Amino acid sequence: MTTLENAELRVAGVIEESIVDGPGLRFVLFLQGCRTHCPGCQNPQTWDFEGGELVSAQEVLNRIQGDPLVHGVTFSGGEPFEQAAALIPLAAELRRRGYHLTAFSGYTFEQLREKPDCRQLLSLLDLLVDGPFLMAQKSLELRFRGSRNQRILDVQASIAQGWIPILDPLNAESER
Repeated sequence: MTTLENAELRVAGVIEESIVDGPGLRFVLFLQGCRTHCPGCQNPQTWDFEGGELVSAQEVLNRIQGDPLVHGVTFSGGEPFEQAAALIPLAAELRRRGYHLTAFSGYTFEQLREKPDCRQLLSLLDLLVDGPFLMAQKSLELRFRGSRNQRILDVQASIAQGWIPILDPLNAESER
């Protein structure tokens, strides 16, 4: 079983303080490795599963805790759900400590909920921005998203409704 003490993440990089990767001031963890390879991807350097560096989940937690102004954590990439099993202990501890958790995924909520590790990671999140980036639907007017097909989902409401995707109010707010 993967625990916080033995979990290792392949990390492409971090942003210690961000206001553009989810609501509020957040720590952003960019995970390495992605199979979707969306044309026009903002982070193609994160696709290689051998890139980045191995970092312990405990080390990531220590960095996050080091900033008392940060109240949210975003998992981005690459594709964070490719490392769902290793992320689960970190996400569980962050949730226990009261952090708001958001993840970006090129997969849809419906695809992710079918895989046990992904489903477990989803259960720990507050928000999910899902779906592949589509260049034909690119928009600079959307909050937290790159293309109109992507959704901002309230994960906890979605689970409460029987794993049915429920849009978060931020989804509509950005459609000015």
